[in-house]
Amino acid sequence: MRCGRIILRCNRIVPRPVISVIIPTLNDERRLVPTLASLVSGAADGLIVEAIVADGGSSDDTEAVADVAGCRFLAGPADRGERLQAAARSAKAPWLMFMAPGTVVDEGWIREVRSFLEAASRRPAGLQRAAVFALGSEDYGMAQSLAAASARIAFLAGFGPDPRQGLLIPAERYRALGGHAPGASPERALARRVGRFRTTVLRSRATAILF
Repeated sequence: MRCGRIILRCNRIVPRPVISVIIPTLNDERRLVPTLASLVSGAADGLIVEAIVADGGSSDDTEAVADVAGCRFLAGPADRGERLQAAARSAKAPWLMFMAPGTVVDEGWIREVRSFLEAASRRPAGLQRAAVFALGSEDYGMAQSLAAASARIAFLAGFGPDPRQGLLIPAERYRALGGHAPGASPERALARRVGRFRTTVLRSRATAILF
């Protein structure tokens, strides 16, 4: 993957923002495949410079799937928060994108994510912000609407976004907040520290595939 693409701004050549994707896994061989497939376009575009699979001791072929896809496989502790923290420390890009296995992003997500990154990178205050995808659903009609509404209400109530919505955050901001903490629901705990007023909900959806 390449990270040398550039944009021209204010008569200066500025590196385009790029991201490291981090996916926590535990026996997620089947779930990992569609998630990585939905991110291939981001790697081809140069937006994604690496994908890190933070594994908690899988006994299936999760590692083989990661290897075939060209991901960096990091075996870590059973605690998901500790694994995510370790993977983030090893990430190369200035932006981190955490994704749940079994979740796929909409076609066209690259344009919106790149727009968010470039807008945030133009000013110091923007580097305090994070973004999540809207929560999609494989259900139809009322069930789909209820799932989206439930996620939105939980977010507005201060419970944090659903982990399946992912999280896009500057690496420096992630470190300043202390990263993921050990224990239950590390993704929601981190999102609450980011704060809902500093979190943009993108129009592009992240949808959990039903198995």
